[in-house]
Amino acid sequence: MLSQFTLEGHGVRLEPLAHDHLEGLAKAAAGDRDSYRYTWVPDGLADARAYVDLSLAGRDGGRQVPFAVRELGTGQLAGATRFLDLDVFTQAPSAWPPGIAPGPEPSDGQPPSVAEIGSTWYAPQWQRTHVNTACKLLLLRHAFEEWGAIRVTLKTDARNAGSRAAIERIGGRFEGIRRAHTPATDGTIRDSAYFSVIAAEWPSVRGQLERRLGRL
Repeated sequence: MLSQFTLEGHGVRLEPLAHDHLEGLAKAAAGDRDSYRYTWVPDGLADARAYVDLSLAGRDGGRQVPFAVRELGTGQLAGATRFLDLDVFTQAPSAWPPGIAPGPEPSDGQPPSVAEIGSTWYAPQWQRTHVNTACKLLLLRHAFEEWGAIRVTLKTDARNAGSRAAIERIGGRFEGIRRAHTPATDGTIRDSAYFSVIAAEWPSVRGQLERRLGRL
């Protein structure tokens, strides 16, 4: 299993998600919930506990790394995000067989080759601020520069125009729509809009994110 780690910079800190974050997450998620139609965002302390419990189960399964997001100017929790669908390629691409099965569980000695950034939500006051840009810079930099990943996926409910625009603003390249992909939080079956950043694009994306943070 990957060791837990903290990422910090540009006014935010990504802390390994823990039960100590329950009250802060519940507080961050309180108030106007109009922007949470397509994402599970905990509603109250009991729901925050269920959210953290499920997140930690995903972490213990070896394929996720969940974080609480703290805005350092105020010291308050601003939301949550995570790495998920972590996988390791143990063979050279020329040796990959058709229908590649999931590789071994990622570890510090065998870090992920591919990752997804997702399950992201922020309190309304932190949406469209430096927080998301800073978080994506920290997560993408870790994936490409520490793990040596070749690809990072970002996806969202295809109906979520705000999330799609936010992914494009941070440099995600639109790949297409996966239809009838997964159950949605509103009880329907959602189509998912897929985006990605690959290793060759990372230097350009990193520069774009750093310039945006310099202007915020």
